[in-house]
Amino acid sequence: MTLFKREKYLKKIRPFYKTDIIKLITGIRRCGKSSMMQMIKEELIDSGIMEKDIIYLDLDKRGNKGIKTAEQLEEKIDSMLVDDNFKYIFIDEIQNVTGFEETINAYNTEENFSIFLTGSNSYLLSGEIATKLTGRYLEFEIFTLDFSEYLAMKKYKKLPVNLDLADEFKEYIVNGGFPKALEFQDAEARHFYTKSVIGEIFEKDIKRNKKIRNKFIFERVQNYVINNFGSTFSVSTLFDYFNNKEKTQISKETIRNYISILENAKIIYKCPRFDCKSKKSLSGEQKYYLADMSIYFLTVTDNRINYGPALENLVFLYLMNNNYSVSVGRIGQFECDFIARKTNDYKYIQVTMTISEKSTEDREYKPFYQVRDNYPKYLLSMDSLLQERDGVKHLNIVNVLSNNIAL
Repeated sequence: MTLFKREKYLKKIRPFYKTDIIKLITGIRRCGKSSMMQMIKEELIDSGIMEKDIIYLDLDKRGNKGIKTAEQLEEKIDSMLVDDNFKYIFIDEIQNVTGFEETINAYNTEENFSIFLTGSNSYLLSGEIATKLTGRYLEFEIFTLDFSEYLAMKKYKKLPVNLDLADEFKEYIVNGGFPKALEFQDAEARHFYTKSVIGEIFEKDIKRNKKIRNKFIFERVQNYVINNFGSTFSVSTLFDYFNNKEKTQISKETIRNYISILENAKIIYKCPRFDCKSKKSLSGEQKYYLADMSIYFLTVTDNRINYGPALENLVFLYLMNNNYSVSVGRIGQFECDFIARKTNDYKYIQVTMTISEKSTEDREYKPFYQVRDNYPKYLLSMDSLLQERDGVKHLNIVNVLSNNIAL
């Protein structure tokens, strides 16, 4: 069966197909990493690479589950080498092998292999990778489906798409973008599948982490961060909340470590604050956004959409997906939702559900008036009637995300 091609990721990886740079494909569990490796394999075969020159190992697959040591991995790979031609090695769920680094490093030094790795344990593949792999590597991060991919995949699978994209967008916000969820047309089945994925993430990528010494307190921190996504808070904020309000004794260092575990599992992403005047990052209060909106809707009892943080979350992921460095901007006494940067190119972005009320419109425009440079300024909302005011580009967020429009 031909896979739905996620072109924006393939485009990033293609230039490195035949290099000896190790390709790490990371991302939250079930976001499509294994499918991405299958897509790359398909492209190689279509380009004329022979099957015998491609070694593909899914270490979760029956027949490969017994490969647990570096020696066993090397023995398996060697058994599949039929000649001295340049080989492409794909290994899925590499974290299943203890000490895999020495085997990967050994093949990489021979410069006759192009190596692709994925692993569900993102802590292993990103948090400590620099000390584990001696060869050069590049990390390609995969996210769950963005809205444009979500629509394209529905069409690819011949699933109905609501003619009113705003309604389709609301459904996407609640259901999230885990690719396999689209295989279930029944809403209850889709909901059940996504909830099981999130449960699997917390069970396998979080609870088994040896740095979590008190699971009850960790879950309290985890729930706080998830419930307050898109809000500004600091380690000190959580320290005061738990110790003074909740009467739960927890140190700042423990809070910091627990938030780091959520980040390394790619459940949340930190969005630091950036001072536009000094052009420096600010320490202290940060914002955190979720890897997928379904994480929120399937872990809390309130399933009403709070459009403010939900829209911010989706714009944050959109910017990350388009290779921007993203920060919350401090401009004088005001804050701008996002400052997106590529090298020395800046974009100022405000996100809101609507500016139908004059007071809301004025509030959203205020930060822009503090900007003293000529970099582009954008206001993204769900309004269908758009305006031009003081050089700010007012865009419909559904249109931007459904068409992946570059800002």
